[in-house]
Amino acid sequence: MDAKDMGEDLEKVLVTEEEIKTRLREMAAEIDAAYAGKDLLLVGVLKGAVMVMADLARELHHPAETDWMAVSSYGAGTTSSGVVRILKDLDADIKDRNVLIVEDVIDSGLTLSWLVGNLKSRGPASVEICTMVRKPLAFSVDLDVKYIGFDLPNEFIIGYGLDYAEKYRNLPFIGTLAPHVYQD
Repeated sequence: MDAKDMGEDLEKVLVTEEEIKTRLREMAAEIDAAYAGKDLLLVGVLKGAVMVMADLARELHHPAETDWMAVSSYGAGTTSSGVVRILKDLDADIKDRNVLIVEDVIDSGLTLSWLVGNLKSRGPASVEICTMVRKPLAFSVDLDVKYIGFDLPNEFIIGYGLDYAEKYRNLPFIGTLAPHVYQD
């Protein structure tokens, strides 16, 4: 799927496919340097991080294991309930491991802050965060994000793992939807 396939549903492209690829190579080089001689477990947060994690892992020149978690603070609604639930937990034991959480986007940071605390309680050697997109104006907690692809404005974005109603994750770029798509 690309911009032509979206027709009038695409409002604008914010980050191109080439910009994403370039930034992923840069972040992978930073991660390779930081974890040289250390084990590394990439923990992707489902579903959005699938694209980021797959492409990032392929850019690494450092062996890395992968695992997945799914967490939710939304339930069936569209606003956070404030209660985080683990929908899919890690398969791996992270005690004494170097964990790098891989995210697609960080908005408020509330759910991710809870996840970091949960993982740290399991006794890892380290827990760091890598995200393709951070929306600094939406942050409502103090969260140390070590690797950031792009800082974007606080608007609803789709593509490269980010969805609207489970659609558009497979776009190779990050963009915004035209209002007619989501307004009644």
